[in-house]
Amino acid sequence: MTTTGPDRKSTYGGSLTSRSSVNGRVRQGSTVGSGRTAAGRTATGRTTAGRNAAGNPARQTTDPSGRKPAQETTEEKKRQEMIDRAARAELRKREKRRKLLIALCAAAAVLSLGYYGIYQYFGYRTDASSEDWAAIREEARQNATPKPKKTEESEEVVVHKTGAKEIPDVLEEYQPLLLRNASLIGWITIPDTNIDYPVMQTSNNDYYLDHNFNQEYDKNGCIFMDCNCDVVDRSTNLILYGHHMKSGKMFGSLDNYRNESFYREHKEFTFDTIYEHGVYAVAYVFRSQIYTEDEITFKYYQFINANSEMEFDSNMQAMAEMSLYTTGITPKWGDQLVTLSTCDQATSSEARFVVVGVKIM
Repeated sequence: MTTTGPDRKSTYGGSLTSRSSVNGRVRQGSTVGSGRTAAGRTATGRTTAGRNAAGNPARQTTDPSGRKPAQETTEEKKRQEMIDRAARAELRKREKRRKLLIALCAAAAVLSLGYYGIYQYFGYRTDASSEDWAAIREEARQNATPKPKKTEESEEVVVHKTGAKEIPDVLEEYQPLLLRNASLIGWITIPDTNIDYPVMQTSNNDYYLDHNFNQEYDKNGCIFMDCNCDVVDRSTNLILYGHHMKSGKMFGSLDNYRNESFYREHKEFTFDTIYEHGVYAVAYVFRSQIYTEDEITFKYYQFINANSEMEFDSNMQAMAEMSLYTTGITPKWGDQLVTLSTCDQATSSEARFVVVGVKIM
């Protein structure tokens, strides 16, 4: 049977409708898919933003207005507060150290001034006492009765049994001083120096290290003679000790003799015992030290008496070898010596500076 036209159109028209419906579904599906993809991209954008909020340095951390996120601002404030606290703590420490340093400097200044004041006081008192004693000696010297010349009948009596000489009369110029202090044994003077002092002697070598002529405590001490020396039954060598004071007091200027030029202008000094006057020529100038007991060497401070000419010459040779320069004077057996000894502060506390003189009148 033959199909009529209207039927074919209906069939054809139905096919078109079906295709249109299919195409519409495809386009709709495409649109829906596209929407899902955009939504996915949007979600990805949210994820990226989330990573940036978590602190990813590779992404933008500020909003379009230029303001930092609240969390980051809070952390910066905390860090700044910590820095400020640390800075304030350091400033407080520095201030404490500064105050402590000021306090220590102030204490040191007070102690220094106190020491200087005491040092000056002792120095002033020493000068005053020395001048007082010198004035008394000079007055007694001017008022002294001329001593008659000795004759054979008036020679000093020697007590041969004991080996000791009869004690002679005290020189009149020293009698007033001896009444003030029975330890007085003589007077030492070196021209153009501060050395112009009375000399003391007692039963030990310690007392006058820190006591003055008036027997008062004094850091300057006093010039004193070794306790083993004897000015009556005359020792071969009389040893005098004195502090080397920085002020020049006591034997502070004795080391002027380290310069040969000073020696050439001061070849002589005077040392009186309370019994007789004496002028001495400088023979040796040397540096030495205090040795231990077991050290075998020449110890000038043990040379007080020479028992033989050989022993005497040996000691002279030892001092000549130590001398800083040659004076041309060589003491002989039977000569009377005086040794002046002080600390040699240029080297050590055990070092000594020594000047030896031989009596020439």
